[in-house]
Amino acid sequence: MTSFYLECGACGSMTDPIPLAALCTACGSPQLVCYRTVSAGSGPALRDTWATRQGGMWRYRELLPLLPGEAPVSLGEGGTPLVPLPRMGEALDLKLLMKDEGGNPTGSFKDRGLSAAVTRAVHDGAQRFVLPSAGNAGVALAAYAARAGVPATIFIPVDTPKAVFDRCAAYQADVVPVDGLISDCGTRAAAHAAETGAFDLATLREPYRIEGKKTMGLEILEALDWRAPDAVIYPAGGGTGLIGTWKALREAAALRLIDRPVTRLYAVQAAGCAPIVRAWEAGHDAAQTWVDARTAAWGLRVPSARGDGLMLRALRESGGGAISVEDSEMRAEARRVACTDGLAAGIEGGATLAAAARLRERGDLAAGETVIVFNTGNLGNYGRYTG
Repeated sequence: MTSFYLECGACGSMTDPIPLAALCTACGSPQLVCYRTVSAGSGPALRDTWATRQGGMWRYRELLPLLPGEAPVSLGEGGTPLVPLPRMGEALDLKLLMKDEGGNPTGSFKDRGLSAAVTRAVHDGAQRFVLPSAGNAGVALAAYAARAGVPATIFIPVDTPKAVFDRCAAYQADVVPVDGLISDCGTRAAAHAAETGAFDLATLREPYRIEGKKTMGLEILEALDWRAPDAVIYPAGGGTGLIGTWKALREAAALRLIDRPVTRLYAVQAAGCAPIVRAWEAGHDAAQTWVDARTAAWGLRVPSARGDGLMLRALRESGGGAISVEDSEMRAEARRVACTDGLAAGIEGGATLAAAARLRERGDLAAGETVIVFNTGNLGNYGRYTG
């Protein structure tokens, strides 16, 4: 018996993980990882154990898909700071903190998910990888595939900044430009997987990228002395990080690491590509594909997300919501946080700050609340936050 099993996020089907697990075989929906070896209420003992380990995301390995005797494919990801933003927070009358993911090995939060996914896939026998990417995920896979000694093919929209192509190529990945959006890249990647046997690591096509992203939530709770924040604002493209944060809060509550998951989750999207926001406002359980997606925030230019149902469920269960912001607002807030609090945020980070201001204005965030926003990556892959 393995130390974890898989549960479909839609139909609830449960199964032991097979090698190179992908979508639910019963309904074709994304699967979630559940852990057998961690008993309810064991949080205090886990907390003490984690405190003795070196930093980085794999210190939480009891809640990661790693079997006894296995080593992770790691470049030292995780352990990023939760940075207070006192001046911006004072302006909004919030205790505002930013989880800054720019210090990860390739410069973004994608390293967490790809470390977990590549680790599980390599131990399960993957011989080659394929991935559709809007940018940062492609760079991350290129690095972790190189670390594992496994070839990777990455499909990227042709209008993605040249720096992304250059960085992927530096890791010797096979990079294929696609005249289209991330959805078109996904179609090409799936066809490549069928033709070559490459394992497709597309967002939520396999269950383990969520587990790596989940560790951001665990780090936030630990940095707050295991007290849940009042709200988390997350830039939602494919949704892995948002779903992972929701999963981290639920697992932490079950283990009694925190009293209860009282945190409201808010998804922020670009006004030019906001399928989750549109579905949320309409009260739907699934999102329709956004036609003619346009935004300079490449990570948010995702017209259709496989995890739409899970994202909407997380927003609903947490009592949060969804909001869209204009590119001009993202740019302005990214500039503002640099000037006022000295943090160089990317455009997606600017989106979360713009959302915080809008949510505070409309009363979704109350005075004095502890609110977490995300800077999902540094500027290295794109060169500048203005897109």
